[in-house]
This record gives sequence, C-alpha cells and structure tokens, in this order.
Amino acid sequence: MPRINLIPWREAERKQTRQEFAVGAVGALVLAGAIAFAVNLQMSSAISHQNERNQYLKDETAKLDKQIAEILELDQEKQRLVARMQVIEQLERSRAEVVHLFDQLVKTLPEGVYLTSIKQNDRKLQLKGNAQSSSRVSNYMRNIDASVWLAEPSLDILETKSGSTAGADFTLNAMQENPNLKAGTDGASGAAQGAR
Repeated sequence: MPRINLIPWREAERKQTRQEFAVGAVGALVLAGAIAFAVNLQMSSAISHQNERNQYLKDETAKLDKQIAEILELDQEKQRLVARMQVIEQLERSRAEVVHLFDQLVKTLPEGVYLTSIKQNDRKLQLKGNAQSSSRVSNYMRNIDASVWLAEPSLDILETKSGSTAGADFTLNAMQENPNLKAGTDGASGAAQGAR
C-alpha cells in the first residue's frame, strides 16, 4: 500500500519561507541602518573637520587683518615722520634766508635808488621806493634779475615826478629765491630719477 504523507509540508514550507523573508528583511534593515549610521558618522566627521578648517582660516584672517591695520598705522606714522624731516630739512636750508634777502636787497640797490617799503607775502616781495631817474629803476631790476636770491622782477608802478626834485616813485614785484632749496630739490629729483 502506498504511503501518504499527511504532514502539511506546503504550509511548513510557506512558514519557513516567511521566516527567511522576515529574517532577510530585518537583516536588510539592520544593514541599511548600519550603513546610514556609518555614512552619517562620516559626514558629521567631515563637516566637523571642515568647520575646524573654516575657523582656523577665520582666525588667521583676523590675525592678518590686525597686522594689516598695524602696517597701515606704521605707514602713516612713517609718512608723518618723513614730512617732519622734510620740514626740518627745509628750515635748516632756509635758516639764513632772511639774512641773505636783506643782504641782496642792499647789494642790488644801485646808487640813487631808495626803498621806502618792503612787503612780503610768502615768497613774493613788493618793493616801493623812489629813484633819481627811471633808468636807475631799470638798473635796479637788472640787478635783481642777476641776483641768486631774488628773481622775476616786474615793474608795477612807475610815476615820474616833475619839478625841482625830479625823480620817480616806483613799485615793483620780485620773487624770493633760495639756491640751497633749488639744489636740494634738484638733488632729490635726480635721486628719484636714478631710483627709477
């Protein structure tokens, strides 16, 4: 007689298949969770590392900004000191300028010409006086033009008098020069051209 297997093997096989599927699904979920956790951990580590680098760059940038501010302040201080040195040098070169100016006013004054007023505005001089004749005024202008301490004589007013005291009242302008300053300027420009 043939043997009949009455055990519900199909039901058991289905149950086993379901269990295997459930185990596989849970395993897949656990594996996916582990991968997600690892990726999250890796990304957090990378973000943390990048934030540290960004903070380092910010700190270094702040240090450089502070150093740049100090350099600019030192540069301004240097410019102020250079300006002071230039003023001191100019004063040193022009120290005896007034003495030379009065000396040249006396040396350039020809006989028969008398000054009644001298006004100075910066480097410009206004000389008023009287002369025995207009030719003496022109001689005085030639003397001023030949002087190294005076330059650019220009006649402003010439009034010729008539009568027993014949002569001329004049007003002329001139520029005060300083050959020491010119030499210093020429030397500085020559040095600057040489540096270029």
